Amino acid sequence: MGKLHTTESAAAYLKVTPARVRQLIIEKRIKSEEYGRDHLIPESELKQYATGGKKKAGRPPKNSLRLR
Repeated sequence: MGKLHTTESAAAYLKVTPARVRQLIIEKRIKSEEYGRDHLIPESELKQYATGGKKKAGRPPKNSLRLR
């Protein structure tokens, strides 16, 4: 298992606020484990989100919205 981050260190890694990280966890866009009152997030999840997980699941790509 890789390195684990708390919400504070995950926020620093993604360059967002800790509140945004908590919102991403609630939206299930980042998987985490609860640890007391905080969450532990694997670094692999943060890398995956940083590279391609910024759009919500189920949202169509921009190219598919062409008018006919």
